[in-house]
Amino acid sequence: MRLAPAEIHRAGLNFLGLVFILYKITEPMNVLIQQLAQLPKRFIAPGCIVIVTLVGLVDYVTGYETFFFIFYLLAVFLAVWFVGVSYGVLLSALSVTAWISSNIAAGKQYSTYFIPIWNALIMLAFYLVVVGLLAKLKTFNRELEVRVKQRTKSLAKEVRERIRLQQELLETGEREQRRIGRDLHDGLCQHLTGTALAGHLLSQKLAEKFLPESAEAGRLVELVEEGIELTRTLSRGLSPPEMQVGRLADSFQELATSASTRFKLECRFEGHETGRLQDAKVATHLYRIAQEAVTNAFCHGKAKHINIDLDARDEKFVLTVTDDGAGLPENARTGAGMGLRIMAYRADLIGAVFNIERLPGGGTRVTCALPAIIIACEIHAEKS
Repeated sequence: MRLAPAEIHRAGLNFLGLVFILYKITEPMNVLIQQLAQLPKRFIAPGCIVIVTLVGLVDYVTGYETFFFIFYLLAVFLAVWFVGVSYGVLLSALSVTAWISSNIAAGKQYSTYFIPIWNALIMLAFYLVVVGLLAKLKTFNRELEVRVKQRTKSLAKEVRERIRLQQELLETGEREQRRIGRDLHDGLCQHLTGTALAGHLLSQKLAEKFLPESAEAGRLVELVEEGIELTRTLSRGLSPPEMQVGRLADSFQELATSASTRFKLECRFEGHETGRLQDAKVATHLYRIAQEAVTNAFCHGKAKHINIDLDARDEKFVLTVTDDGAGLPENARTGAGMGLRIMAYRADLIGAVFNIERLPGGGTRVTCALPAIIIACEIHAEKS
């Protein structure tokens, strides 16, 4: 016998409806169980006896023809779950006694004494099975809670360790950049300076002898001096001055000047700093975000004009980098590039809100907003 598709669909809907009804029933029950778990046992134990007594009275009033034995299970459940298995067994025996007694008091007649005893034993066996199942379920629930807590603790530890490693990687990269910048400034720049001096002396000697090669030597000196300036600009980009309280605007101004010289474009800085930013690490992350945004605007957006804006309002601290380049590519957020991810991660480290968007008229806007509560916490920590 095959079921029609309509019947299968109807049966599936009925099953889903049953599952939904059970979910709606068990949801408030879980809330009630959590609330009862907060009560001490000395309140729950006598409460179970009160429930058995009330159910027995209702069973007596409604008569022996109405079956009420299942309602005694509420007291048994509360006894096993919140007090203990032994108390659950005691409540089972008390429930069976109340059930038989209420039926006899309501006028139930038995031909022999064996029948009520047999019924009571059968009912007690049923209750004991329920007690055993509840005890197993309670044990399983506790073990599951312990495993969930252990797993949650392990995951939290892994997350903290991952965050720590990521921070160490950023700090290590920062240190390496500064080291390379110092090496360029103290090593290569000095070497090129010495080379320029030697070339200048050579140009003078050739000029004293009225040799035409003196002009070429002078041009060579100019090229070396240009290389010195480019090396210094690169060194300042890799190793900017140490961020100091109240000097972030000066660092951004130097970044704009350096970008204009290095990339041969117009990069301007607008804004000021009120001195409310007290953490040098936060300032360093903001500087690196602006630096990465400027680099992306030139390398990927082919921008000609870049504007760095620092708005220190009362409610937040906003850094904005806007350019007139080709705009954010469609696959920029999902691509293999690391620039956007590093900027977003730096913003997340300092509790800032990072956003990058493609402007309607062309170009890209990068925004990093530091909430006032983060700044207030930094000021409080600095004072402490």
